[in-house]
Amino acid sequence: MDRSAAQNFLTPVGDLRIVHYVAYVCTSGWAGDGSGRCRCSSDSIRRYRSRISGPLLDRIDLHVEVPRLPPQALRSGNLGEDSASVRARVVAARQRQLARGALPNAQLDQADTDRHCRLQHNDQVLLERAIEQLQLSARSMHRILRVARTIADLDDSADIATRHLTEAIGYRKLDRALGAASAA
Repeated sequence: MDRSAAQNFLTPVGDLRIVHYVAYVCTSGWAGDGSGRCRCSSDSIRRYRSRISGPLLDRIDLHVEVPRLPPQALRSGNLGEDSASVRARVVAARQRQLARGALPNAQLDQADTDRHCRLQHNDQVLLERAIEQLQLSARSMHRILRVARTIADLDDSADIATRHLTEAIGYRKLDRALGAASAA
């Protein structure tokens, strides 16, 4: 590869802020499934999970576990909220973010995060306790605040409520798993 080709390859195009990372919980991919297919020891699972670097986890806003659904759930007509309703809520939330005179929540710097993601005293205590228990970095804390602000915006709420903060903390699933693994 010549120098110009390497520069084109290494130069980021646009403002890519979506990072998605898919990982199994263990080498077999069945841990926590409830099917009994996983034969991995708890030590093996802990070692496997520890391969994910902390700095990588810090840069992922949402850690979501997607459980295997039974066939009858896949066939049922209950598919949840329709796409048009979700889109309308997302558009309204984005307009709310821009109306604050700021960037979208994902792009807020630390000063704007502090300004637009204020918490009530009890919620501040809750966040500090979560940071301590999960051994989170300052970067993770700011990501939690921005996610909580987004959840509040989707809920058409001017303030971040406890339910918004706890949901945002809940999206730090991999931090919780690694914190438990390092404590063991």
